[in-house]
Amino acid sequence: MQPEQLPATDPRVDAYIEALPGWQQALCREVRALVHAADPGIRETIKRTTQPYFVLDGNVCALLAAKDHINVFVYDGGIVQDPEGIITGGHGNKTARTVAFRQGEAINAPALTAMFRQIIANNRAGGWRKLKPGG
Repeated sequence: MQPEQLPATDPRVDAYIEALPGWQQALCREVRALVHAADPGIRETIKRTTQPYFVLDGNVCALLAAKDHINVFVYDGGIVQDPEGIITGGHGNKTARTVAFRQGEAINAPALTAMFRQIIANNRAGGWRKLKPGG
C-alpha cells in the first residue's frame, strides 16, 4: 500500500504564513521556497495542530513563528554538518536543531539549502536514526 501523497503545497501553510507580521511572512516564504527548491518531492503538511512541516521520506524541517524571530527546525538528528554555523539552537537535541531568523537578518540560502538537501538524502537512506552512530 502506498503512503498517502500530500500536495506539494498546503493552503493551511498559506494561512499560517498570512497570519504573521509582514517581516515574518517574508522570512517564512523565503524558507518555504528554499525547501521546495531543494527537492521537487518536498510536500507540506500541518502537524502539532498549526505548525507547518516540510516532509520527504520523513520530516525535513518545520516553521515556528515566535514574537521576535522565526525558528526553522531542521530534523537531522544532529548529524548534518554545519560548516557556516547557521544552527542557532538545539545543539544537544536528539531530533532537531534550530536556525533562528530575526527581523532584518538575511537567510544564508546556500547553507540552508545544502542542509535541506543533506537531510533529504539522509531521509532517503533510512533517516538519521538509522544513520547516526549509536542511533
